[in-house]
Amino acid sequence: MSLRPERFGALVYSFDTRRLSFLKHRDLVRVVEALGTHESVRETLEAESIDTERWPSFLNALTTLVESEMINEL
Repeated sequence: MSLRPERFGALVYSFDTRRLSFLKHRDLVRVVEALGTHESVRETLEAESIDTERWPSFLNALTTLVESEMINEL
């Protein structure tokens, strides 16, 4: 997977599936970039200072990325 920063967030490209997707929020880009450096999604969201009220939308977005094979399982 490759991330290309854009004004709106980032373009995500999966080399495995050859799919292109958009991350529309910079906070989500930060979370996706940081996933591999933490033990869990929860730790990642906490480390990136994401307000707990926003966690459900982040979990939905991450689940969509997993289901579309853009990122590996969480």
